Amino acid sequence: MAAGRSAALKLDWTKISTSLGLKGQTATALQAFKKRNDDARRKVNLLSQQAQTVYFEHYRSTLNNTQVVEEIEGHFKAFKPATYDVERQIKAIEAFETQAVKSAEETKGKVDGELRDLEKTLKNIETARPFEDLTVDEVAAARPDIDERTAQLVSKGRWQVPGYKEKFGDLSVL
Repeated sequence: MAAGRSAALKLDWTKISTSLGLKGQTATALQAFKKRNDDARRKVNLLSQQAQTVYFEHYRSTLNNTQVVEEIEGHFKAFKPATYDVERQIKAIEAFETQAVKSAEETKGKVDGELRDLEKTLKNIETARPFEDLTVDEVAAARPDIDERTAQLVSKGRWQVPGYKEKFGDLSVL
């Protein structure tokens, strides 16, 4: 138990979340666990500092009814602390740990995928030619739907792009 206490005291909670890059539900669950750990440690320290001896002689000399004091002393001496099976709690903690690791791995996979996509997009942006250097043929090759739409408008006898006058004004006066 002493080894467990020393390990728990040496644990740097802030370093765990920053070094593992925990975010979202995993970080929230870790913070809740840390809070429960701190509360339990605080209660244990508070209870261990309290006096643990009862002076029954003082009560016998103070109270007239010593039979009550003797009965309480008998109960006190017969008291045995209850032992609890903590296997259920340990299993719950292990299940929580398994879920947290699974969630962290899923998050890592998603983030890695997004990073790959962003790097690919950044590379495309960096290697793209400036818009001024593009030819009509290159734009048509990249977006064949532009040629199709243009052919459709010309076949219907429309020589103006819909919405052009509203957006840029009528330049026919010049």
